[in-house]
Amino acid sequence: MRFLFTVQGEGRGHFTQALSLAAILRKHGHEVVAVLVGTSDSRQIPPFFINKIEAPVAEFDSPNFTSFYKQKRPNILISVAKNISRPFIFRKSLLFVKQQIEKYRPDKVINFYEMITGMAYGIYQFDKKMGVEMIALAHQYVLINPNYRTSADQDVKFYLLRMLSRITSTRASKILALSFRDMPGSEERRIVTVPPLLRPEVFGIESVKGDYIHGYMLNTGYFEEVSAWHERNPDIPLRFFWDKKNAEEITRVDDHFTLYTLNDERFLKSMAGCKAYATTSGFESVCEALYFRKPILMVPVHIEQEFNAYDAGLSGAGVMSKKFNLDKLIEFIPEYKPDGQFREWVEQAEDRFVKEICGE
Repeated sequence: MRFLFTVQGEGRGHFTQALSLAAILRKHGHEVVAVLVGTSDSRQIPPFFINKIEAPVAEFDSPNFTSFYKQKRPNILISVAKNISRPFIFRKSLLFVKQQIEKYRPDKVINFYEMITGMAYGIYQFDKKMGVEMIALAHQYVLINPNYRTSADQDVKFYLLRMLSRITSTRASKILALSFRDMPGSEERRIVTVPPLLRPEVFGIESVKGDYIHGYMLNTGYFEEVSAWHERNPDIPLRFFWDKKNAEEITRVDDHFTLYTLNDERFLKSMAGCKAYATTSGFESVCEALYFRKPILMVPVHIEQEFNAYDAGLSGAGVMSKKFNLDKLIEFIPEYKPDGQFREWVEQAEDRFVKEICGE
């Protein structure tokens, strides 16, 4: 089969998921003909993805969360206003996705939570008119699974995320909900629960307990919080990764605090050797930490990551905070109990995805 991927370019998780699925599909004799990435002024495609995906990559403008206040938390109202003011740009994006699907004529489109792709399927009905069905894949689809229970407060909080999940999966023939744990799906809603898609490199790295805290800052505004904590605790080593544009590959603040630009191999090795992980709660890196059995401090930047942190907390992965308060992480380390079933669940991924996507 020939597959075309469409990827939401927010953070690193959808990129690593796409790399992992591409490797699985190629292993079973299938082809990824192209990758379309929804980007914006605040997003950039990680170099590691372009280097490893082994397929043509094209960008198009897509709605995004707008950061404010020193590049920390996004403001939903500002985001909505900005995106509503850009209808012409998004119309071009819809046409671009249409042209790419007509150009490559894939057997199936795999949509990694990209809104424009979901809208394009709703408008152009590629499944009906061209026979090109779409499979939607993301962790957020767990929220629209009727077997996933949340509280009344969480239902209100995650309303917009549920709405976005429905938009991105418009006319999907199947919705694959990545999950921290196995649970029933919903045949009526075309939802199937599947394991996380971890990269092959994860399985070749041994986890050891180090003396440093490994971290990832999606937005560079959190640097001040981490620096302030480091000044109060200068003897605890910190190794943090960030996505600051034009930053040096390695920035040494002092002997115990080092910053790195995002590099997938270095990032995984650093995580595998740390004693704990502090993150802005991207789904993929939380899963990697769970696999390496590392306690986690989760600092959500936007509503998607808030859901990731909430759901990971149900699996005992770590603690949530509004700031990079590493004291909270230090206190949690003695209480952390690794999920003994998580690795077994992850190791089912290849068979499950081949069955659900390819019917093998």
